[in-house]
Amino acid sequence: MPKPRPPHLIHEATRHGRRNWYVRKGHGPRIRLRAPYDTQAFWAEYRAALEGAPKPSKATRAQSLQWGIDRYRASSAWAALATATRRQSENIFGAVIKTAGEDALSAITAETIRAGRERRAAAPHAANNFLKTMRRFFKWASDPQGGALVSSNPTLGVKLLKGKNKDGFHTWTNEEITRFEARWPIGTRERLALDLLLYTGLSRGDVVRLGRQHVSGGVITFRMEKERGDGVVYPPVLPVLAATIAATKTGDLTFLVSERGSPMVKESFGNWFREACREAGCPGSAHGLRKAGATRAAENGATVNQLMALFGWRTEKMALVYTRKADRKRLAAQAGPLLAAAQISNENLPHLGSGAGDSANDRAKSGA
Repeated sequence: MPKPRPPHLIHEATRHGRRNWYVRKGHGPRIRLRAPYDTQAFWAEYRAALEGAPKPSKATRAQSLQWGIDRYRASSAWAALATATRRQSENIFGAVIKTAGEDALSAITAETIRAGRERRAAAPHAANNFLKTMRRFFKWASDPQGGALVSSNPTLGVKLLKGKNKDGFHTWTNEEITRFEARWPIGTRERLALDLLLYTGLSRGDVVRLGRQHVSGGVITFRMEKERGDGVVYPPVLPVLAATIAATKTGDLTFLVSERGSPMVKESFGNWFREACREAGCPGSAHGLRKAGATRAAENGATVNQLMALFGWRTEKMALVYTRKADRKRLAAQAGPLLAAAQISNENLPHLGSGAGDSANDRAKSGA
């Protein structure tokens, strides 16, 4: 038999499938219970609501998720994040606070995090961004040397979703690059963007900050926005890139500028470049060009260490993805003729007449 519900205890289901509990006597006001259901803290709040006791003071009641996020925003860990990462996290925190900001921080469990990820599952990239943001927050909140707000990290064990494209962003093909070049010739801002992305190996967040002040003696010295390697890369200014820069109107501090001549920011550049790709009939993105550059370099014989230096990767993991794929492609090309060689070898063997094999076997069995 189900346990009977105590008097005056009611609940409501939110549009996200969560259950909120209240105490309401008759037609009186509803008193929200914040603690997780059926815990000691929950029943203490229930009894206090029935007796009309004052709510616990802000200093003693369970701290809320919004309170924890506000403390995180004021921390050195938050200040150390890249501007783009903070901006993305702010958007996610805004949605989280709207739906669960008043919930007790200690009530957030792995199931809560998993449910938030699943609500965004229709857009795997957005779901993963949500999970990554909550991972950063709870890593800080559970760290005794950090926030020390919770005893355990509820994001541990909650996995990222796999998107439809298991390889991530689409890697531009040579045919797509040629198609883009035909639509946007040298001298256009769109072509400058393509060549900067393709021939420097920088990300879109870096390429919008790149300018003449970073070039000396035909070499770019640039500190990346993300923490890759030691943070600095030294790509050479290749002749093809130098020709494009020389033929294009650029800004004073950045090569890429808007129509009004002002520097572009990461997000607006991404949208603008995506539209240029559509006009050229290309399905690619800015990040896909970085992958195309790594693919080209690996297929032309770049080593793991060379790729790490050029693209700023801290470990061999990403470089090995490209070198192994290039090695497989080369090995397959070398192995292909061996299949034909086997066929030629078979054609040179003498062909036995019909039944010849059976006669030979019969003689062998009879001892003849």
